[in-house]
Amino acid sequence: MSTLTAPAPPKFQTVEELLHALGDIPAYRVRMVPTPGTATEADVERYTRDGKLVYELVDGTLVEKAMGFRESRLASVLGHFIENYLEAKNLGLTAGEQGMLRLQPGKVRGPDLSFIAWGKLPNRKCPKDAVPKAVPDLAVEILSVGNTKKEMDRKRAEYFRSGTKLVWEVDPKARTVTVYTDPKTAIVLDESQKLDGGTVLPGFSLSIGLWFDRADRGP
Repeated sequence: MSTLTAPAPPKFQTVEELLHALGDIPAYRVRMVPTPGTATEADVERYTRDGKLVYELVDGTLVEKAMGFRESRLASVLGHFIENYLEAKNLGLTAGEQGMLRLQPGKVRGPDLSFIAWGKLPNRKCPKDAVPKAVPDLAVEILSVGNTKKEMDRKRAEYFRSGTKLVWEVDPKARTVTVYTDPKTAIVLDESQKLDGGTVLPGFSLSIGLWFDRADRGP
């Protein structure tokens, strides 16, 4: 029986070529140990666990996730609302930014928040593997200063190529959410509007303004 293996990572002559291929990301987000092009899923687990940073695996290179406290807070509060919805409609589970997923061989991504339907999980249970082979039905990315447009375009294309049905890209500064149902078709919603779960989370609706207000409220 043949097994899937990751494609050979591309070879680059310069650091500039590497950064461009990764999405024109800033150099500080690329880990040089292991050498770019040689990293594995085991390295994702090792360096995410032992350090204070979270890494994704892109073409054999460990790339730090760009995420700050407020971005994490927004993802956490959104997870709260979705989990409340799932109490009534037990369709699957959610995971946060350290919930790394093997989208394809050699491609490990960790959405800031993901929803995965039970049918996409082995034995319809929460995976015990550190990096399970699973594709999110909904992937939520909270934009940070270190993110670039090209990086997000690439990441979004990977999600949909792997089988994701819905992507929400959140701009904390503008308090907007861009909703994608394919890599390029987008609808921008502002805080006066509501998020709709569509066919992924049927019946789920959330005021964007309420979400941001809950995340930002004080004592």
